[in-house]
Amino acid sequence: MDYKDYYDILGVGREADAEEIKRAYRKLAMQYHPDRNPGNKASEDKFKEINEAYQVLSDTDKRAHYDQLGSAYQSWQQRGGSGNFNWGDWTRGQPGGVRVEYQDLNDLFGGGSFSDFFSQIFGMGGTGAPGAGRGRAPQSYESEMVISLNEAFHGGVRHAKINERSFEVKVPSGARSGTKLRLKGAGPNNADVYLVIKVSPDPRYERKADDLYLDAPVDLATAALGGEVKISTLHGDVVLSIPAGTQPGQTFRLKGKGMPVLQDSRKFGDLYATVQVEIPRTLSKEARALFEQLRKLGL
Repeated sequence: MDYKDYYDILGVGREADAEEIKRAYRKLAMQYHPDRNPGNKASEDKFKEINEAYQVLSDTDKRAHYDQLGSAYQSWQQRGGSGNFNWGDWTRGQPGGVRVEYQDLNDLFGGGSFSDFFSQIFGMGGTGAPGAGRGRAPQSYESEMVISLNEAFHGGVRHAKINERSFEVKVPSGARSGTKLRLKGAGPNNADVYLVIKVSPDPRYERKADDLYLDAPVDLATAALGGEVKISTLHGDVVLSIPAGTQPGQTFRLKGKGMPVLQDSRKFGDLYATVQVEIPRTLSKEARALFEQLRKLGL
């Protein structure tokens, strides 16, 4: 199995802070997003690789574990790389723990598809007391299940394979990071397995509870004169009316265009669109003349 350099994948240094990692992820995710590259298998694979790297480097605990592995792997290489590197020493969880493999049926963004490297290093282990004696809680197992924002919005079905047994997992619409899905009796000795959801960051939307936030590009003329712009939401495209004189950073509320409420999927949060006025970087001769006239008018 080959070592994956997640820092190289995101194009950041090993000392990069959380904000730098987030910016690098968003830039690459927008570039390789399946919606921008329909039918492009290479872009889809790259998007999955970028997503996997971010899942590790954006998580303090995972990143620390990965950094320790990286140091050990580099030392092994410097010693000549004799023999096989012992990946088993770096597997998360207890030896012989439950292994969960996911086959995503509805995730359009590839958020649940991870490499063998990721599965090996961040495998699943047991939690709780071994056995179910008097006064002791029965053993249970947990594993993180990463889903896309799109899947959290729509809900869906996944198949979990645990120790050669297949289970159907229903992801509820409105799911949040930390939501637990219980598979009763799915573990060894009929122990319960809990799949802990982590919603992957989306390059377009920022989620806060049930509300979503996005940047809405608006050209200079529309901001000044007013007009309409198309806004992409998880509900579908909507038309937003821009009043004349709209300022950069001005935010518009689209009621009911956010995430479904977990306990009541008939209710929705709101979407907040923040205007980003696009200033042209280059001007034609005619456009420059018009701007010169505006400057003379004091505008």
